[in-house]
Amino acid sequence: MSDTDGKKTLGLRSGARPGNVKQSFSHGRTKNVVVETKRKRVVVPKPGAAKPAGAGGGSAGDPSRRPAGISDAEMERRLKAVQAAKAREVEETAKREAEEKAREAERERRRAEAEAKEQAEREREQALKAKEEEEKRKVAEAAAAAQAAAAAPTEAPKPAQRQAQPASTPRKTDRDRDQRPNNRGRGDDGGRRSGKLTLNQALSGDGGRQRSMAAMKRKQERARQKAMGGSVEREKVMRTVNLPEAIVVSELANRMAERVGDVVKALMNNGMMVTQNQTIDADTAELIIEEFGHKVQRVSDADVEDVIKEIEDSDEDLQGRPPVITIMGHVDHGKTSLLDAIRDAKVVAGEAGGITQHIGAYQVKTDGGAVLSFLDTPGHAAFTSMRSRGAQVTDIVVLVVAADDAVMPQTIEAINHAKAAEVPMIVAINKCDKPEANPDKVRTDLLQHEVIVEKMSGEVQDVEVSAITGQGLDELLEAIALQAEILELKANPDRAAQGAVIEAQLDVGRGPVATVLIQTGTLRQGDIFVVGEQYGKVRALINDKGERVKEAGPSVPVEVLGLNGTPEAGDVLNVTETEAQAREIAEYREKAAKDKRAAAGAATTLEQLMANAKADENVSELPILVKADVQGSAEAIVQAMEKIGNDEVRVRVLHSGVGAITETDVGLAEASGAPIMGFNVRASASARNTANQKGVEIRYYSVIYDLVDDVKAAASGLLSAEIRENFIGYAEIKEVFKVSGVGKVAGCLVTEGVARRSAGVRLLRDNVVIHEGTLKTLKRFKDEVAEVQSGQECGMAFENYDDIRPQDVIEIFEREEITRTLE
Repeated sequence: MSDTDGKKTLGLRSGARPGNVKQSFSHGRTKNVVVETKRKRVVVPKPGAAKPAGAGGGSAGDPSRRPAGISDAEMERRLKAVQAAKAREVEETAKREAEEKAREAERERRRAEAEAKEQAEREREQALKAKEEEEKRKVAEAAAAAQAAAAAPTEAPKPAQRQAQPASTPRKTDRDRDQRPNNRGRGDDGGRRSGKLTLNQALSGDGGRQRSMAAMKRKQERARQKAMGGSVEREKVMRTVNLPEAIVVSELANRMAERVGDVVKALMNNGMMVTQNQTIDADTAELIIEEFGHKVQRVSDADVEDVIKEIEDSDEDLQGRPPVITIMGHVDHGKTSLLDAIRDAKVVAGEAGGITQHIGAYQVKTDGGAVLSFLDTPGHAAFTSMRSRGAQVTDIVVLVVAADDAVMPQTIEAINHAKAAEVPMIVAINKCDKPEANPDKVRTDLLQHEVIVEKMSGEVQDVEVSAITGQGLDELLEAIALQAEILELKANPDRAAQGAVIEAQLDVGRGPVATVLIQTGTLRQGDIFVVGEQYGKVRALINDKGERVKEAGPSVPVEVLGLNGTPEAGDVLNVTETEAQAREIAEYREKAAKDKRAAAGAATTLEQLMANAKADENVSELPILVKADVQGSAEAIVQAMEKIGNDEVRVRVLHSGVGAITETDVGLAEASGAPIMGFNVRASASARNTANQKGVEIRYYSVIYDLVDDVKAAASGLLSAEIRENFIGYAEIKEVFKVSGVGKVAGCLVTEGVARRSAGVRLLRDNVVIHEGTLKTLKRFKDEVAEVQSGQECGMAFENYDDIRPQDVIEIFEREEITRTLE
């Protein structure tokens, strides 16, 4: 087959359709020859490639394996073209390598010349320096000789001697005179002034001032660049730049070690007209960093908390610590009284209404020498969060149940908290001294909540106690000690302290105070710490007995003074190395909490905005301000207020805080028309006067029951009264009369109940209400009457309505308003 025929077959001519031949090259390397035909696609391997199995030898290959339509000559020509391309590639590679070696040799030659010139420059500078030192040494020797000559008692030289002196002797300058000791009237000073710098010495430059190291390096660099034949670019240092979510332009330049002007210019080239004091986002900054050739490492604002790291304590560092026991149970089941009996104190006497409304933290030393840390939690339903915190930081839960009562809602809640925290439980059946006590009923009731005590063949220890008589207290302490021994509680006291905030308050004289239970490490006076959104430095530590201590170890509850604000109960206290770290972490947490609150209260879509607006129109709000003595009480009150209300009315807490009521609170209350609820706090004198002038109501409470009841009653007043209709009678129209000056009057027969003049009426026609209104007149014969009894006839006229017909029925009813209350 001829060459032309081969081209025809392969479709190489312009406009041919049977197929297409392609050959691709990449950087001088020949890829496989791809032959595409109308029916199939065949790949011809490049020279030197492995042949497929069964392929024959020879330059043209096996004819049986060759693609259809390609002659031997065409195949030979193509293989030769591929080999020629390969040879050209080898030649180009060799040529490039030779050029690269030549350039490298030239660079080495220039570098050697530069080093030789630099060495010569250094030697010349050293020679100059040695010459200067020799001159200084000679001057110093001459000055010393002059001092020695002046010190020796010699006669003044004669005029002839002065004339005999050589003319080449230089005259003594002011500098030489200044270097002579001043002996006028004081004798020799022993060279006291020889080391002092005089004004003449400073002006004449004899102070030994030398060129700085930086100047020498700059000079050497200039010489090196000059020897290299022009300015040489300094080698660029590639840096890894930490990039936050937003960064100031000047700070970005500083982290890259680039000039601010260059960074601003790069930003302007990218279409951003900014100054060095403006902030740019992380994506834009990443583009600039990559443009300057540096690497980017994204960091988050949350990385500031990385300084607080969880330290894995080794077994050698762990030491035994006292157990933390939380007293939990229903209100008025004797929790605090039982703890008083253990502590031999009278805490309950100081509680308002006889109920605990704070978390109390105490440490007790038993007769056996064991130290126990107790937490007393409130039992009221509003203090759910407090009980939850108590269960989370505890090692053992003592569940107090009254023997004369039963398992109550808060008892069940305490059981659930203990199970959720996965801590062991000890049941203390209190009030066993009462005649009506029935401990077995309590044990049976606990079975319903999967608490099986030992006397019921279970694993939970139970002790019958009495806070009044002291019965069973020793057995209870033994049970606690046994449970603590089983747990093998240990902690490392020789590390940075970490603890949980049990309670927080704003004291008038001491400022923000937090009750902290140390969990690990030792907190010392002077430590810098961060707790939640607040930070501070430990100014003082006060134990549960009111005594000042220098440090507090694991499982020790202390009051911490020195915070910059009141933290939230339940926050974690961590000791940091520097105050800057603590401040940075606190500011980040405050910003994150603010953003979270804003996001939670913001509507994100138009539908949500419309739904919220519609809901607010139908809901009445009772705004209040809450100020409490401690953070836990304020939190419990706010949670209780959120539960008050229904679809028509709700309570809105505008502000809740800790501490006394201030003028700011009064101003906020006046602007929003809200009362102020003070829980165990009072208003300052100026706040009271402002409240009296502006008419703001301030109410004081010491028991949470009273506060909740009063707010619920006030919210109930916002409920619209319920209107109830009572049907009192029916009348049938027998005839319709026209009366001048009155209009149409219906002659009726009262068929059921009674018809009253003051009642409302509906006109029914074929059992369909066609009018509702009031009566204009009700007559019995010719007299106007107040009511007509059943079975009697009367005349009725409707107010502003005349379309009445015989056989219509009049329905008489009265409306009654019923005051509603919130459940």
